[in-house]
Amino acid sequence: MVRCVLSEAITPSGKKDIYMKNQYDAVHSYILDRLDDGVGKDSWSSDLHHHLCNEDYFIIGTFKAKEFLGSESFDIIQKVKEYEQSNFGECNTDLSDPEKVANMFAYIAGEEILGESEALRDAWNRKLTDEDFEQIKLELASVNVNEVYYTCANGFC
Repeated sequence: MVRCVLSEAITPSGKKDIYMKNQYDAVHSYILDRLDDGVGKDSWSSDLHHHLCNEDYFIIGTFKAKEFLGSESFDIIQKVKEYEQSNFGECNTDLSDPEKVANMFAYIAGEEILGESEALRDAWNRKLTDEDFEQIKLELASVNVNEVYYTCANGFC
């Protein structure tokens, strides 16, 4: 994975950077909580992202979704649209529905965060062992979400 030095790539300046960081933090916390609950423990490693970020809703309710998206709604919509066009050839998420946008953002950010686990990459083509699962939990707990956010904000993820 390509890494960039934060000061060379983008300098945190102002509310926008802080707010997006908070959204990544929220997804990171959600993933850690789900791992603590044992979600995906008995799965294939390549299915862990699906179990953590696609089997249940990150946010339920339009009000909560609007709160989560906040002033960064359009940036998040752009991220969702670009991700879907790049991966699926078209955008299928209803971009007028804050709940769908917030949940798709959580799916995308979850993929970026999980991409930081070397143990997950090493176990990619097999069923997770208890040791794999615990190592993934440890690695993800120590992920620097600032680095994930700024790396992805600069197009390096």
